[in-house]
Amino acid sequence: MRVISGTAKGTVLYSLEGDATRPTLDRVKEALFNILQMDLQETEVLDLFSGSGALGIECLSRGAKKAVFCDKSKHAMEIIKKNLEKTHLTKNAITIQEDYQKALDLLQSEYQFDFIFLDPPYAKDCVKVATDKIIAQGLLKEDGTIIIETDEQERILKEIKDTDVIVRDLRKYGRVHLIFLNRKG
Repeated sequence: MRVISGTAKGTVLYSLEGDATRPTLDRVKEALFNILQMDLQETEVLDLFSGSGALGIECLSRGAKKAVFCDKSKHAMEIIKKNLEKTHLTKNAITIQEDYQKALDLLQSEYQFDFIFLDPPYAKDCVKVATDKIIAQGLLKEDGTIIIETDEQERILKEIKDTDVIVRDLRKYGRVHLIFLNRKG
């Protein structure tokens, strides 16, 4: 796992051992950032369920002005901090070691994000709760985008069908699906 482009290009990131997390594959990350590359300058991003922090770090490397990394795992937070130090991107990063719901509550009224990455453990049913909280708490900027990574696109689309978001785009890379959401009207 490495940083693909920007100021930290080529830096190999530390990753979490075991199968409790599954890092975004380099080819999926590369495709995702080919889509986002022109829109990242001076943005604020939230990497919820951060794992190693690879998505938020890629954003910072490519010119985002701030990234907030949230993960409830103490070990994941240690890895994220090591990766931020290794890439020299610590000054533009905020780390929160909390459950995703508590993290969203802590961020409420303090932040609004251009991009919010939701890459929860695949077996967990937390996308709808997270999306509802993000919208209700005003954490997504008016023209912001939520990006969900999943291997169960149909289940996620059913979960969020009554949420105050619209599906802007769907992409598939092998068994991985990326779902791009915007706020309704």
